[in-house]
Amino acid sequence: METIFQENRDGITKISLAKSIVDVQIIIDILSKARDKIASNPYEAQESLARLQNRVERSFEVVGKDLTEVYGVINRHSKTLDKQFKDKSLPPTDYDALSSKHALIDRAIGMHFLREGQFAVASAFLTETSPDPLQDMRPARGLHAQASMGNGLGVEPLSSEALRRQFASMYHILEEMRNERNLMPAIQWANENSAELEARGSNLEFELERLQFVWLFTGGPGGMHLDLFACQQRALEYARNEFCRFQGRYLRDIQRLIGAVAFGKNIVESPYQQIFCNQGAWEELATSFTREFCSLLGLSADSPLYIAATAGAISLPTLQKLQTIMRVKRTEWTSQHELPVEVPLPSSYRFHSIFVCPVSKEQTTDENPPMMMPCGHVIARESLNRLSKGSRFKCPYCPGESHQRDAKKVFL
Repeated sequence: METIFQENRDGITKISLAKSIVDVQIIIDILSKARDKIASNPYEAQESLARLQNRVERSFEVVGKDLTEVYGVINRHSKTLDKQFKDKSLPPTDYDALSSKHALIDRAIGMHFLREGQFAVASAFLTETSPDPLQDMRPARGLHAQASMGNGLGVEPLSSEALRRQFASMYHILEEMRNERNLMPAIQWANENSAELEARGSNLEFELERLQFVWLFTGGPGGMHLDLFACQQRALEYARNEFCRFQGRYLRDIQRLIGAVAFGKNIVESPYQQIFCNQGAWEELATSFTREFCSLLGLSADSPLYIAATAGAISLPTLQKLQTIMRVKRTEWTSQHELPVEVPLPSSYRFHSIFVCPVSKEQTTDENPPMMMPCGHVIARESLNRLSKGSRFKCPYCPGESHQRDAKKVFL
């Protein structure tokens, strides 16, 4: 990869489009003058076009010479990419779990466009791919309406128009937060959904109020013309009005914020420096807001399409290596519903708990669930049946004895 990075650095230093831009502007000026001349005297149009042809051709030749070095850098970069990333055959797709679920795939793509704020693209895509993949089966109830995984899957659908409005609102709030440093739309949304956020154990509402306090304390909106004392007084007044309802759960955090007033002139070197000088606080809060907003919609914080594509890209090298080994050893992939090798996905991409039976060394399934014996040890049901044989048996990991009927199913 270092070779590719070096090619990029070399290309940036060598390529200069300044002369090309000047020459292109000359062509534009020539064409503009010719247009104006023909417009003023249409009878000379043929003569003007004849003279114009040679001038434009010469100008294009000059532009082409200007871009010679650019084309050379691009060609060298392409050869480096081809050398670094050699073409490899993809793993076989004999077993495709989504081959019969085109509506589900279309919905995932449409949802991705909606989540990215590409509302016009999402509307056109959903209209062209299916008659009504997100049809409204019943009136949506604000943030409580649950988005389905597709028709026929037993989950209530949500109309694309309702989702579009919700995501448009989310993007407006994020725009105000990131670009305008305006937290009030986000605070208003959090207040309106306070009960739902509290039920989830979310601290988003207080985090918004805390950042607003910090923002006012350090200058905030309209504070550039105020002195330090006036900014502090404005922040304290805001705290008196807004922090009362958070005292039960966040009293210690509120005390820390108020205590920072004593270090107002030297906040950078105070114990509160991490709170008041956190450059990433706005982006962290924007990420937290997006996560909570999507959660109240019944959606994940990240696009499922993005997660699936990223997980597939991470898995591809492992599967390609597996395919090479299978070809050399002339073996076949016989397990359809699970991968024959472990794929090292990051922890954030692991959404389901799994249990591997310590006796059989096999992963449990719905048909072969984990069973906990009275002693507390857990094994798969098939292993339990083999050990018990219908009578009392000894736990394979401790001296405890029990009967098969005493074991309880463990739900992951």
